[in-house]
Amino acid sequence: MGSEIELVSDGDSLAVIGDRTDVERFFLATGLDQASSRELDLHRLWSFSGTAGAATQVGADVATNSGRWVKLTAESAEAVKMFGLMPTNTPGVDHAMIGNPGDIKRWLQIAQAPSVLLSGPFAVAALSTMMQQRAMQQQMDEIVDYLQEINEKVDDILRGQKDAVLADMIGVDLVIEEALTVRDQVGRVSEVTWSKVQGTGMTLARTQAYALRQLDAIAEKLEKKADLGEIAKATKDAEPKVREWLAVIARTFQLQEGFSVLELERVLDSAPEELDNHRLGLSSARQNRLALIGRSTARLLTQMDETVQRANTKVLLNPFDAPAAVKSSNHVAAGLHDFRGRLGLEPGSESKDAKRWSEAATEARDKVLATASEGVTAAGRFGSATVDRATEAFRAVDIDGDGIPDKPRAAAAAEEAGDAIKGAAVGVADAFGTLFKRKR
Repeated sequence: MGSEIELVSDGDSLAVIGDRTDVERFFLATGLDQASSRELDLHRLWSFSGTAGAATQVGADVATNSGRWVKLTAESAEAVKMFGLMPTNTPGVDHAMIGNPGDIKRWLQIAQAPSVLLSGPFAVAALSTMMQQRAMQQQMDEIVDYLQEINEKVDDILRGQKDAVLADMIGVDLVIEEALTVRDQVGRVSEVTWSKVQGTGMTLARTQAYALRQLDAIAEKLEKKADLGEIAKATKDAEPKVREWLAVIARTFQLQEGFSVLELERVLDSAPEELDNHRLGLSSARQNRLALIGRSTARLLTQMDETVQRANTKVLLNPFDAPAAVKSSNHVAAGLHDFRGRLGLEPGSESKDAKRWSEAATEARDKVLATASEGVTAAGRFGSATVDRATEAFRAVDIDGDGIPDKPRAAAAAEEAGDAIKGAAVGVADAFGTLFKRKR
């Protein structure tokens, strides 16, 4: 086998380790070169090699190999499955050794144990921790881009608030960013560095919870509005507030990612035997935070959608307030979708269209015309039936059975009725005549 590389996946991302040229060839062959990837510092694995002899071999492997980390999409995750990664002793982490013979373009799985580089008792756990840190750092970079795009300076927002919860947040970002800088320079998180940031986690959690409650309060306020004019004003007032609180939530989430990077680094350095449990615990806590953020923002999105629907049903009587409410709701919804997309909660969504007054008037006219048309149709059916019955009454009929129509049906019926009345009258007269004759 000409070229050999190792694949390690934690389900969300992939680490590729091997000769730099082979790693690049693999990325090109699988299309992963189109995704954003980061270098992995394999020197950190040196201390997890186990024995002195293994450490010497690991040192040689580190010198000749390189590692790259890439976040997996749904498509790339399916493509990686073809290499038959197998579960390792580290929970949630799979491994495969693959090679390329050189005469074909396809990489093949090799039935071979992990290399010496990953043979140490905590080597795979350490590598999976480094992968999780890379994922957090990428998330932090994406949030930085988001805050720059919306042009919101979180420090200015916090200074404008009088609440003590937000006041405690000022300066926390400086402490965490300083610790991250020291970690990048030194390669580890010392006890001194960790002692500086250890207490910032609670402040970040309190600030984030406060910002989420503000979003819930905005949604509740809009839910209670009944008048469309009040709804339009409240929705417009909510636009800047929602944007600001989303910026605060994004910043706190970014700093929480940085805090977790430092925490994992500290455990990696001081208690490697606890890496697996700690890594999984932090991952679970992160999912819980995302779930809370997802629920609050989804509730506000639902309220924006209801506002649009309510406004469109009342546009005929409110030609100015209805479009204004829809416009503000769309602005708020667009910001929410963008924010949720940056955190991986969902992709973006198209805004709702505001119904024009002319469209509503046309719909109302069409409904009136449709109703009138149904009435005319019913009247026509009734009139036709009446005319048919009237025509039937004056249609000629054959009375004497000679096959020739003699009189209209109505006239014949009238004559028959007259004859009957006449016969009855004659009978009555005869009866009275007989009676009088007997009396005489």
